[in-house]
Amino acid sequence: MALPTYASPLERTWYYTYLVICALIFIFLIAPILVVIPLSFNVEPYFTFTEKMLTLDPEGFSLRWYDTLLTLGHSTPDGVRDSAWWSEVWHRATWVQAAKNSFWVGLWATILATVLGTIAALGLSRPEMPYRRLIMALLISPMIVPIIIIAVGMSFFYAQACVDPTTVFGAVIGVFLSEKGCLVNSHLGVIVAHAVLGIPFVIITVTATLSGFDQSLIRAAHSLGANPRTTFFKVVMPLILPGIISGALFAFVTSFDEVVAVLFIAGPDQQTIPRQMFNGIREAISPAILAVATILVIISILLLTSVELLRRRSERLRGVTPR
Repeated sequence: MALPTYASPLERTWYYTYLVICALIFIFLIAPILVVIPLSFNVEPYFTFTEKMLTLDPEGFSLRWYDTLLTLGHSTPDGVRDSAWWSEVWHRATWVQAAKNSFWVGLWATILATVLGTIAALGLSRPEMPYRRLIMALLISPMIVPIIIIAVGMSFFYAQACVDPTTVFGAVIGVFLSEKGCLVNSHLGVIVAHAVLGIPFVIITVTATLSGFDQSLIRAAHSLGANPRTTFFKVVMPLILPGIISGALFAFVTSFDEVVAVLFIAGPDQQTIPRQMFNGIREAISPAILAVATILVIISILLLTSVELLRRRSERLRGVTPR
């Protein structure tokens, strides 16, 4: 908000002090993230700024660590980069495999969390829903309970959640389970765990969108002869779609960045980017981690920008002018 022309000297002093405080807080929060970006271009295998980097010498900067993301695990990293070389990158490169697992798990976890979270939000938004506060508290509890507790509980539960592969049901879903037919050390187990962590974000965003929803539109649709299914897809869905997409983006980011649950539930074949970064820090520190972090920062910025655009669109659809 702009400073009014009639403000007193004391109000002007507080106004500019307030801006300085906000700027310092912003710098304190964002500086650790921004420092990672230039360090990822360091030609030396260090996590500090070299003399050449500080003097902006071009010889102090390199893309070697981004190249490492393609060559780690490659049988011929220095070979000719033809179609066969890139094919091996896609099938064997360690970081590429981790990225594929992260996107695969994140995609299905987001779909599952979005569907279940939207259904829950629609139910909780109805005034006749009994025990709404209690149910809401239970559904958003994964945001409150420490993730380490959830991960340990899921690990013990998934170790017992097994099916007999000789049965028809076991043969159908056996491809998604571990060799022992259990959820632990399987892609399905990681997807379900990430969906549980993402559902609260979907519920909160969709519920916030439904709080400003005009219920008279539903009554008008019913009065015109529309059945509940037609009313939902033709009236409700278009208006709450920005909130659903926002919740889906939050669920995807939650899945993409999660490492604790993966450490307890996933096996060697479910190596995700956060877990690979954790292993890299624990076993052999490499600036390649900074290159991955830079890419993740860019992805996060793009997703958050999408969320903000969707929020503004949702406000326009609901007749609320964004400030």
